[in-house]
Amino acid sequence: MATVELLFSAQPEHVRTARLVAAAVARRAGVDDAVLDEVRLAVGEACSRAVGLHRSNGVTTPVRVVLTEEEKTFSIEVGDEVPGAGVAAADAVGVPGAREAAPAEDFDDAGGEDEMGLAVIRGLVDDVEVSAGEDGGTIRMSWPANPDAALG
Repeated sequence: MATVELLFSAQPEHVRTARLVAAAVARRAGVDDAVLDEVRLAVGEACSRAVGLHRSNGVTTPVRVVLTEEEKTFSIEVGDEVPGAGVAAADAVGVPGAREAAPAEDFDDAGGEDEMGLAVIRGLVDDVEVSAGEDGGTIRMSWPANPDAALG
């Protein structure tokens, strides 16, 4: 199992770099070329979402992207450190620091963009898991891979 970990400051200009790295690692892992655009788009949405959450919540820690190549699967985890982020506000009830703990006017626009971003990711990726907790949220996405095809 090969793993690449990418940490970047929550700046929108770094999302493009994360997309490029994800596509390169996915190609090397044997993800079908026809799916690489979906990988790029999904990673871009997940990273943009994490950057937005960090910036709107004053979180200064880096956004984390972990790319893992397994025998038949390639997976990407994009993590943020915003408590309660990563699930719809209704699902985050009771999570300290969740969006509903903040004044509603702070998140009116962000909530719609957040839900839209998650919908786009779910439309692009068949295998996606979104989780949240006190330490932040994670979007885990995976695609079938054929490492032998990548070597050829």
